[in-house]
Amino acid sequence: MQPSQGRCTAARHAPAQRAAVAVALGLAMAVTAGCGSSTSSPPDPYAHLTKPPTYFRTLPPGTTLPSGARCARWVRARPIAENKGVNAPYNQTKGQHVSSDFLASDAPQADQTITPRIDGDFTGTTAEILRWAACKWGISQDIVFAQAAVESWWRQTTLGDWETSGCPPGHPPGHDGRPGLCPQSWGILQNRYPFYQSSWPAIATSTAMSADTAYAIWRSCYEGYQTWLNTVPHVGTYAAGNVWGCVGRWKAGRWFGPVADQYIARVKHDLRIRVWAQPYFQEP
Repeated sequence: MQPSQGRCTAARHAPAQRAAVAVALGLAMAVTAGCGSSTSSPPDPYAHLTKPPTYFRTLPPGTTLPSGARCARWVRARPIAENKGVNAPYNQTKGQHVSSDFLASDAPQADQTITPRIDGDFTGTTAEILRWAACKWGISQDIVFAQAAVESWWRQTTLGDWETSGCPPGHPPGHDGRPGLCPQSWGILQNRYPFYQSSWPAIATSTAMSADTAYAIWRSCYEGYQTWLNTVPHVGTYAAGNVWGCVGRWKAGRWFGPVADQYIARVKHDLRIRVWAQPYFQEP
């Protein structure tokens, strides 16, 4: 079972235009009011632990998230062998900080609380990097494992969303092997360059940066900060706290709908069979 390069190549849409965000901001306070917006600090969900967690679970909106450094210590305390040898140089490359307006299309809280945490500051094996991102952004590590399998088969070298424009610096059409086309999506989570340009080039050179950036965006959605999702075509009403809605948004740029639904089903399938543990998935 060897998927082709760029297993998941349908377009990941940009956030809505900032004008649409302005219209939607009236919803922001209502969305975030129930998401830990009180003046007191929310509790630390890991405060009771005396040993590193064996499993990183999804943490509710408003939760105090562990720091990247804390997650790094926990992950390294439980080493996991490499199963994707192709990632070796990318796994040993750290990421970078992004621009202060990285999530400008989301509610202001996103750039205030999420953007400053993005740095890709971790090295390790592929599974360790994915666990680190799951810990840092408070999402089930098994969802992360499954989604990364759908996006790239856990290969940081994956290229996708080939287009005639929207090329990152140094990668004009034809440069990466397809005449007249360039890849817009890069890495283990297929981060799309045109929509998050300040994460370049680290989303291509660093596995940790690809995962860190992708799940920062997921957390912004999960916290209820992406109110623009209610201003574009959507199914149901976007609100905080919907794990799978925010997984589907990564693929479709929309709140549910056919593209998102199909993508969610694929991630759930790989989660159900634990594809990352199957013999055919191993490429050490």
